[in-house]
Amino acid sequence: MTPQNASARALEIARLAPVIPVLVIDDASKARPLAQALVKGGLPALEVTLRTPAALDAIREMAQVEGGVVGAGTLLTPDDVKAAKEAGATFGVSPGATDLLLDACEDMELPLLPGAATSSEAMKLLERGYTMLKFFPAEASGGAPALKSIAGPLPRISFCPTGGVSLKNAPDYLSLPNVVCVGGSWVAPADKVQSGDWDGIEMLAREAAALQR
Repeated sequence: MTPQNASARALEIARLAPVIPVLVIDDASKARPLAQALVKGGLPALEVTLRTPAALDAIREMAQVEGGVVGAGTLLTPDDVKAAKEAGATFGVSPGATDLLLDACEDMELPLLPGAATSSEAMKLLERGYTMLKFFPAEASGGAPALKSIAGPLPRISFCPTGGVSLKNAPDYLSLPNVVCVGGSWVAPADKVQSGDWDGIEMLAREAAALQR
């Protein structure tokens, strides 16, 4: 998979909804109903972060949900890429980007949303052929004003800002010409996941899906 093809597929996924839920799952038995609630609420693209022992099993469960497009977040190494792909992930997300990680995703044909926090990092990825990036950590890196500032000199790059994004500030990002969607965890709060409040999560998903781009 070429970087150009990877970015084209990542852009397609980013355009599915204004928000990609960023999910930290401790109990894989919650994964399938969680995915069903989010997809039913209008958020089909789901990022399961590889931060817990249950993450890969959660991806396997979510991959069975009709209408869902399940990806793996926090990809750091080639081994992460291999494990995520084998678990059923159809895209990957990383907090940053290294040549080893990019090589692995291209070799294993896993479309990647690579992270960048500065213009230099974004330019290096653009040089390789990546045009759809994750802006992370968004709020700590200057938030919507920072992304607005680089839209002019880097018009070929689109972003999915993640990190500190909430229902309150998501519209600030989504109003920018270089933002396709945002990533956020607020649509699946830990207390609702733990209690199995799938109706409540579906309502949060509907609210997020209605955000204007």
